[in-house]
Amino acid sequence: MANEVRVPTLGESVTEATIGEWLKKPGEPVNLDEPIASLETDKVAVEVPAPVAGVMGEQKVAVGDTVEVGAVIALIEDSSAAGETTQVKPREEAQPANQKAPTAPAPAADEGDHTTTLSPAVRRAVLEHGVDPTQIKGTGKDGRLTKEDVVAAAKAKQAAPAPSASEPAPPAAPESAPKAQGERREERVKMTRMRQTIARRLKGAQEEAALLTTFNDCDMTAVVEAREAYKDLFAKKHGIKLGFMSFFAKAACLALKDVPAANAQIDGDEIVYHDYVDISIAVSAPNGLVVPVVRNADKMSFAEIEQAIAHYGQKAKDGTLTMEDMRGGTFTISNGGVFGSLMSTPIINPPQSAVLGLHRIEDRPVALNGEVVIRPMMYLALSYDHRLIDGREAVTVLRIIKEAIEDPMRMLIDL
Repeated sequence: MANEVRVPTLGESVTEATIGEWLKKPGEPVNLDEPIASLETDKVAVEVPAPVAGVMGEQKVAVGDTVEVGAVIALIEDSSAAGETTQVKPREEAQPANQKAPTAPAPAADEGDHTTTLSPAVRRAVLEHGVDPTQIKGTGKDGRLTKEDVVAAAKAKQAAPAPSASEPAPPAAPESAPKAQGERREERVKMTRMRQTIARRLKGAQEEAALLTTFNDCDMTAVVEAREAYKDLFAKKHGIKLGFMSFFAKAACLALKDVPAANAQIDGDEIVYHDYVDISIAVSAPNGLVVPVVRNADKMSFAEIEQAIAHYGQKAKDGTLTMEDMRGGTFTISNGGVFGSLMSTPIINPPQSAVLGLHRIEDRPVALNGEVVIRPMMYLALSYDHRLIDGREAVTVLRIIKEAIEDPMRMLIDL
């Protein structure tokens, strides 16, 4: 008896996805709820779990195919019917393989077990770098593989040909080197569904919204000193590092409370104002930029904000963010400073009306009380939809954020 595997519900307003990767091959044993395929939606990668235990049967669609919610993508055979043939076959194939290469069957036998514990991001890295995950020692929690483990193994693999120089066959390598130097190559890669969506939404934001960016600079001295003074106590009490993002999130909440338009959105011919602040934090994921939402940030403590950001950051790294994690959001903070950006003009995340851009901190000479001093400075950028937010309001938002960062006491006494 065969059981159908259907595309699960993917989230609000999401009706289709693309087959990103098959995690199980026909004939391989499958456990209940074990991921057998990875789907790429407009926003996240979604794993399809096995509805029953058994043996992987026919795959009705191929990688890259677009499938709708509820569509049958594969069959899982009853283990009682298919188990005898599927389990005997590997043993029959393994015997002659053992006679030719005793070590070859071991990775194949273990591959199914190991891939079930790999996150989508790690699986993608394994495929990109062409390494065997069963031969890599994981450094993550409970010995799990991380993307960094795969990259390190790939680099080690590239460095490995050096010992083979003593073998008689390497002349082929020197011959290919001159040829590679004289070649000009191009590669065409189909855009992922997520990248297509990112491109469409950002271009749509430019075409529909009246985008404008206002800038200011911020003296980070007080925040840097506060962080340095309390980081150890903070980590000991809350189990999380004290970062800069929680300061800016709290400062933004102050500003949005005083300037509600920056926390609102346009819906047709109406303006929707929110009495809460759900901050979308832009983070880098394997497939592109994603924006998980820290909900009710205006009611959260510094520690709660840092914990939420760390939680979403890890999920983004592992490729396990869900549609619910990114639903909604009334304001966005994007930190290009972690990549070394000095200044930028961020694009709003529709239907939001404003986004705060953070940049790198660098020592610069500034005038203070008639003297030139060196201070850790950061440029701040606020991009906004001029259809809803006036210039005066945008400048006010950025000024309140600047003042709160330069004097963090304002955040404690709600100024």
